[in-house]
Amino acid sequence: MSALPAVIVFARAPRPGTTKTRLIPALGAEGAAELYGCFIADTLTNLGCLRADIIVAAAEPDDADAVKGLLSEVRPCAHFMLQSQGDLGHRIAAAAADVLARGHPRVVVIGTDSPTLPPRMVAQALELAVSRDCVLGPCFDGGYYLIGFPAVPHALLADIEWSSPRVLTQTLARAQQEELSVALLEPWYDVDTPEDLSLLRRHLSWQAAAGGPIPCPRTWAALNRLLEGAPE
Repeated sequence: MSALPAVIVFARAPRPGTTKTRLIPALGAEGAAELYGCFIADTLTNLGCLRADIIVAAAEPDDADAVKGLLSEVRPCAHFMLQSQGDLGHRIAAAAADVLARGHPRVVVIGTDSPTLPPRMVAQALELAVSRDCVLGPCFDGGYYLIGFPAVPHALLADIEWSSPRVLTQTLARAQQEELSVALLEPWYDVDTPEDLSLLRRHLSWQAAAGGPIPCPRTWAALNRLLEGAPE
């Protein structure tokens, strides 16, 4: 049994042509896959400051070797698991239930599409999950970048229109129906589309101009190389 909370990171293999396909028009298939690999690496690096067990959940069995390779390079102390089959809600519920059954007192699930996400927000979610049934990190696109809980509220994750702009509102409505207490974090953004990519580039450009630390240095370096000469 572990006394530490857990953070589950959902990830896919950075495979050209099947990874981050909506970014291919801006970066090409190879570039989109390369950038996504940087997303994973920066996310895992940033989570290293947390007092929590890090578990990376690969989407498919075919992703296992590539994801394990990134783990060994970036965060060899992290654990590995495979996601179950089914829609995103079922995958989240199954992964979280598995991890909680191992003795972790609470769990947070995040993706790898928010490389600038401050780790303090993940730490805040872990803290809030002590006293709330559910913690959600709202995304500007209508979804959420993070969900956490001390026990899996299965009804909360069923019959949601995943990948739609209604995910967050439907989840909040379901929480109200189930009389679950919910804590909302500050909103953040995922990087899924060329428009999101422009936002990411501007964010990091302004951060660099202000002299602040770049939260995702691998992503920043790859962006500079892949988009060299392109207007911001």
